[in-house]
Amino acid sequence: MASRNISHVTEFILVGVSDRPELQVPLFSLFFIIYMLTAAGNLGIITLTTVDSRLQTPMYFFLRHLAVINFGNSTVIAPKMLVNFLVTEKTTLYYECATQLGGFLVFIVAEIFMLAVMAYDRYVAICNPLMYMVVVSRRVCLLLVSLTYFYGFCTAIVVSSCVFSVSYCSSKKINHFYCDNVPLLALSCSDTYLPETVVFISAATNLFFSMSIVLVSYFNIVLSILRIRSSEGRKKAFSTCASHMMAVTVFYGTLLFMYLQPQTNHSLDTDKMASVFYTLVIPMLNPMIYSLRNKDVKAALKRLVTSPCDSFKSL
Repeated sequence: MASRNISHVTEFILVGVSDRPELQVPLFSLFFIIYMLTAAGNLGIITLTTVDSRLQTPMYFFLRHLAVINFGNSTVIAPKMLVNFLVTEKTTLYYECATQLGGFLVFIVAEIFMLAVMAYDRYVAICNPLMYMVVVSRRVCLLLVSLTYFYGFCTAIVVSSCVFSVSYCSSKKINHFYCDNVPLLALSCSDTYLPETVVFISAATNLFFSMSIVLVSYFNIVLSILRIRSSEGRKKAFSTCASHMMAVTVFYGTLLFMYLQPQTNHSLDTDKMASVFYTLVIPMLNPMIYSLRNKDVKAALKRLVTSPCDSFKSL
């Protein structure tokens, strides 16, 4: 076993979304459009929430960082994926693969907890509005965002180290369009019990704690909304969290399907479709969800286009 070590594989081959030659150019066109929309939407949200003086609130501070995470996650995956649609040799170097997995884990874990932070923010805003600016102060906002990124980084170090601690020998074809832990571990020629356990425990723990925060927050939000006597008041309160509820439902639903399905029903092809959704489609949809249903964001965009100088006032 001493000779069968990790040095036998210096690169991997990414199968991609499909290995059918006639689909490569159409798929390139489709995902290029998706990535361009993702970049435009998220960079637009980042710009608006940074420069517009009327969007300097905790809610938009968290939305800005969600956009940073969405853009980062897509950028870790999409460029390499797009290149591979147009080349014959779809190879990725060993350390390039490890870096991509680490980057993906940083952003996906950060997104899981950023959505939980945003749910807590909505809970305080609706259930305790008089104390909102005290409870969710600028210092608290910075602390929550910093902890989110830090935890994502720590998780990426632990999980990617476990995945790349096993031996990869002759088999090097990854049945995926990026370096993910499950298809990577499927290639290993050594015992994968420990890394598979770490991956499962990490995914299950992150989902459990973040979803607990989201569910408890929205349970209290719903109770508070139901106590509001006027229908107009209930409608206004619900509108402040409707976009986040939609984003949370789509994101967590996809992750639960991806990571917590029974091992007997686990399919790498099914995983690929789910991965397309939460690495590329959801980051494209989130700016639309938060802007099309948000009057403040639409008004900020209008001000930036018509009177750019007004957006910078009071900053």
